[in-house]
Amino acid sequence: MPRQPAREVLAAISTGFAEFPTPLRDEPADGPIGWPGYREARAAAAERTGEKESVVCGTAKIGDVEAVLIAFEFGFLGGSLGQRTGDRIEAAFAHARDARLPVVSLVSTGGSRMQQGMRALMQLQRVARASALTRASGIPRISVLRDPTTGGGWATLGAGADVILALPEAQVGFAGSRVRPPDAPEAYTAEAKLEWGQVDAVVSPGELAPALDRWLRLLTARSSAAAPPPSALRPASPPSTGWEAVQAARSPSRARAAEYLDAYFDWREDVSGDRVGGVDHGVACGFGWRDGRTIAYAAQCGTPTLPSGFRTAARLVKLASRLRIPVLTLVDTPGAANDAAAEQAGAGGAIAEMFEAVATASVPVTTLVIGEGGSGGALAFAAAESTWVAPDAYFSVTSPEAAAAILKRPASEVPEIANQLRLRPQDLVDLGVARAVVSPA
Repeated sequence: MPRQPAREVLAAISTGFAEFPTPLRDEPADGPIGWPGYREARAAAAERTGEKESVVCGTAKIGDVEAVLIAFEFGFLGGSLGQRTGDRIEAAFAHARDARLPVVSLVSTGGSRMQQGMRALMQLQRVARASALTRASGIPRISVLRDPTTGGGWATLGAGADVILALPEAQVGFAGSRVRPPDAPEAYTAEAKLEWGQVDAVVSPGELAPALDRWLRLLTARSSAAAPPPSALRPASPPSTGWEAVQAARSPSRARAAEYLDAYFDWREDVSGDRVGGVDHGVACGFGWRDGRTIAYAAQCGTPTLPSGFRTAARLVKLASRLRIPVLTLVDTPGAANDAAAEQAGAGGAIAEMFEAVATASVPVTTLVIGEGGSGGALAFAAAESTWVAPDAYFSVTSPEAAAAILKRPASEVPEIANQLRLRPQDLVDLGVARAVVSPA
């Protein structure tokens, strides 16, 4: 599939694009390090593409949301980052901060411009600083990984965004195709990055405009009000014993996170992965639209939560906090994964990261326990003094089976231990763990 020029991409996803009038800095004819033939190469690139540099920056509307757009022109010296590229990107971020506009980066680059040596590589520091200042200002950033997205472009504008979308089969990686090992080429694809938790979604070119429209609407809708707790999705009588509560929470007919999220939101978009190589399909995170506003969500889906699940959820809560978007968490796990693989992946640190994200959130966090609430792996998702519980759920210091093992009691006493743990929904309210048992709508 041929690469689209930057302006074609801009025309396909936005309306009313207005380019920033960024002046070109004076440079020696052959660049800052006097690279032979650089002047001719730059002139040929300008004639071939009609552009003066490797990025086109300006403002436009995507759907109904105005945004700052940074689009790389790969036909201009491989979309490489040079001094003038850095000038344009830095100015684009400054405008985004001044105008309080979200930033969408449409990346297609081979990396730093060899003909400018270290002066080119140093542009990554400028881009990183501009991006960090914009992040600190609470302005959302979305990147779209086109083919290729390598080198510093991936390590700054690409991987550093809040939401990362990628086009199918795009080359993505820090190492470009001419310098990386010849084995395992599939590792340098958008699909691999999605599998490894480094990309949120792979989106076809035809779906890119509506996807960006949805994401921009979600990320720019700030709200100060807490998310209301969801209603129960199944009528249920209060359990008479603790063991009855455990059995209700473990019932295959009990409503799960996906059903709760679908009932709660008009529509939603997921984020995926912990950005460091892991995806937990037992944790659903993202942003949803409800009653004209955005609510972020982090939901356990009934399986033992992996370290990558805690890290993904913490990433979600921190992002929502920075963007001033309230959070809903759904608790449903028998506990944190506790096998050797989880320990090697840093289970303790990942759980601590989620505890801290919820504890320090600058936006309201609302929690509903919808199934099993197993020990600290569940509690990390729960907001202190803002937790509700479904009638077919339980919350416990640990599972009755684990409690029996810890206390060296026989398995035959597990039901009695469940009663002693006071883990029923009504017990949780009496203990001050939950504010109330939610009812069906």
